Amino acid sequence: MLKNIMTDGECSTLHSLLVNAETIVLCCHQNADGDAIGALQGMNEILKTFGKEALMVAPDQYPDFLQWLPNNEKIVRYDKRRDYVDMVLKIADLVICLDFNSPSRTADMCQSLVSSPAQKVLVDHHLNPEVEAVVSLSFPEMSSTCELVFRIAWQLGIFESLGRHFATPVYCGMMTDTGAFTYNSNNPDIFFIISQLLTKNINKDKIYRSVYHNYSVNRLRMVGHVLCTRLVVDTARHAAYYTLTRDDQKQFHFVKGDAEGLVNMPLQIKGLKLSISMREDTEHENLVWVSLRSVDDFPCNEMAARFFNGGGHLNASGGKLYCSIDDAVEVAEKAINSYADKLK
Repeated sequence: MLKNIMTDGECSTLHSLLVNAETIVLCCHQNADGDAIGALQGMNEILKTFGKEALMVAPDQYPDFLQWLPNNEKIVRYDKRRDYVDMVLKIADLVICLDFNSPSRTADMCQSLVSSPAQKVLVDHHLNPEVEAVVSLSFPEMSSTCELVFRIAWQLGIFESLGRHFATPVYCGMMTDTGAFTYNSNNPDIFFIISQLLTKNINKDKIYRSVYHNYSVNRLRMVGHVLCTRLVVDTARHAAYYTLTRDDQKQFHFVKGDAEGLVNMPLQIKGLKLSISMREDTEHENLVWVSLRSVDDFPCNEMAARFFNGGGHLNASGGKLYCSIDDAVEVAEKAINSYADKLK
């Protein structure tokens, strides 16, 4: 049996909020991933059991390989309908913040979110929550926010009434935030949850193919280019890094999501403990997006916070640098040198 994540008081408060709220907004972070989009859709299905349907908002574009999810067409992008979302946030009774620890992670939507008079609920698995919420369900030890969404449905006693449109995005989010259950997924509860999701007649193999086998020819060629010409492997320090420049992205007709999973590939090298990806932003000069992945107990979240203005989880983190791509490489090399002892 799953351990409850809410106290009796939190469960009662959340239930009351869901029953009584009339205008509800669900929102996630900028550059939404599978966990964020899955959590939006899973929580919306929970609300439907209370006779409610929320406005689901993503701050900006999210990857093409998530566009197949059910009810995808109902997600509103803030960068496309700013005035409408701002208006709804002003009159909302309830805002549920999913998969982010700080309002700043919603980018341009931050000010409207913070100033909304609505009561707020936080559902997240990142460290150091900064969202002021009447119910704060922050559990960094959990595999994903979608796992938390499942646990909410389970503790509220409504899982049996939910169907495939709940189970599909929740499974997808858990899968993508664990690299198809290859990291951050040692808790047996995760596989109990999967077994329950499978009772809803989802096709987990098709979900996997829809996410990981859903790229363009250009993406595959870009991966080959990066691994062949951009990858730098520091065998002495068991680390690797690579760059993805604007010219690279233009050459291979890059679309959002094409870099997904690429940062994990160097970890296939025997003995490697750390992989760092640095991608130039295509619209802003001197902005480099950084992703870090590690194995075992190497703290890439600590490295992300110290060197890359970021954070995240022990083995999966991110950040950004306001500099040229060449300067970013210098920062990465400095970071690797600083952690040489832990990389041995």
